[in-house]
Amino acid sequence: MSEWLPLPDVAERLGCKITKVHGLLDERALIALRVGERAIRSVPALFLDGDHVVDSLKGTIAVLADAGFSDEELVSWLFTPDDSLGGRPIDALRAGRKTEIRRRAQILAW
Repeated sequence: MSEWLPLPDVAERLGCKITKVHGLLDERALIALRVGERAIRSVPALFLDGDHVVDSLKGTIAVLADAGFSDEELVSWLFTPDDSLGGRPIDALRAGRKTEIRRRAQILAW
């Protein structure tokens, strides 16, 4: 797994207040897990692209959640290398290959 950002750091990177980050979590545009020794709610840094959330992340989260994935399973799937993709699903999303990733995610529901 790559770098994790505590919620205040996410707010700083996005240039917004922490309440906006909580809103993004509530609307499932972002996923935060409790990580580290202190179990601080954090977001994978690769979920952000500069000063915004990766565009195709929210829809992909919805597809995986509809397939029955927990937040932990969802993050794990996004960061697990897939030889047929030539990398990890998160990298493909960041490269703009959302249709391919969502199609694969939908197949998991069957």
